[in-house]
Amino acid sequence: MNTGTLVISLDFELHWGVRDKRSVANYRQHLLGVREAIPQILKLFRQHEIRATWATVGFLFCESKSELLAHLPSRQPQYTNHHLSPYSDIPQLGEDEQHDPYHFAPSLLEQIAKVPGQEIASHTLSHYYCLEEGQHPEDFAEDLEIAQTLAQKKLGYRLKSLVFPRNQYSPPHLQVAYAHGFCVFRGNPSSWMYHTRANADDSRFRRAFRLIDSYLPVHQPSLMDTSRSVWLPKVNGSIYNVPASTFLRPYSRRLRRLEDYRYQRLDTAMQTAASSQQIFHLWWHPHNFGINLQKNLRALEHILTTFDAMRTQYGMKSLRMDEIAALTSSSQRNTLNPLPVTTLKSETTTQRGITILPAGGQTDTLNPPRVTTA
Repeated sequence: MNTGTLVISLDFELHWGVRDKRSVANYRQHLLGVREAIPQILKLFRQHEIRATWATVGFLFCESKSELLAHLPSRQPQYTNHHLSPYSDIPQLGEDEQHDPYHFAPSLLEQIAKVPGQEIASHTLSHYYCLEEGQHPEDFAEDLEIAQTLAQKKLGYRLKSLVFPRNQYSPPHLQVAYAHGFCVFRGNPSSWMYHTRANADDSRFRRAFRLIDSYLPVHQPSLMDTSRSVWLPKVNGSIYNVPASTFLRPYSRRLRRLEDYRYQRLDTAMQTAASSQQIFHLWWHPHNFGINLQKNLRALEHILTTFDAMRTQYGMKSLRMDEIAALTSSSQRNTLNPLPVTTLKSETTTQRGITILPAGGQTDTLNPPRVTTA
């Protein structure tokens, strides 16, 4: 494939991804804002013909607390830092998406699955931390197996792409992922400030440099060459790595005077990838758009407009993570199943005001949930 490529991946996690750092009470606006942000992001993806990977925490597939309880692993990570484990929070969950829009999201997944070109991928079942003390690869294996079981139940296929929570991974965890059907993951940029490590080892110094790097060229974004005949090597001989290039940092009022620098940084990376036949991998969380939505959408539309220009000038393409892996070798092209425009399977057609289509059903309209903030 001798063209530049834009890869977009989103870490869809709601409160599961921030629960050790922020309570629902002090992050409510961001989390509820996701329900407005995702339809707007999908609208832009439709307009600009963007194919994207949505790495989803497996618990979000569940329609109810009872369904989530029925899919808990028998082996759970015994993190030394007990605040990292989500399992102690489960008794306090609401009964379903209507009553607890912070921990359940089948209606949002329904919307994503209906937009052409979107890949629903895995962000593990429980937002699992692979480098934290107290966990073991055997715990991770059961976590992924249940995530795949839920995906098969809801989507009708097993997931191919994996994004590791907090970007923590190691060779044993990559082998476990491959054994559970994953063929590609999102690795980290090559710079020292992005190297994978446990939360406790991620210093303020490193975080400060990552913040600066979103606005000023502290390091060059990691771009992967696509001009070679086989341009995506396997890690440990098993799973492909499509490394992140840049995190799409959300709008900050405090740093608003630097917005032009942020746009220029993104434009330069996109143009470099397009003109030199490289992969530009952009990622963020939907909850990053939960506040300041219009300003964040304006930034995304600017990026996608730049991509349109690069597509016209250089033939740049938009591809998902699973498609990048599939294009790398003919053997993968035979084993990867295309992701259909589908609907989430459900045992009921309507649950407490949330419309969920039955298996194989199709509709032209979406009925988003009535969300309460009890």
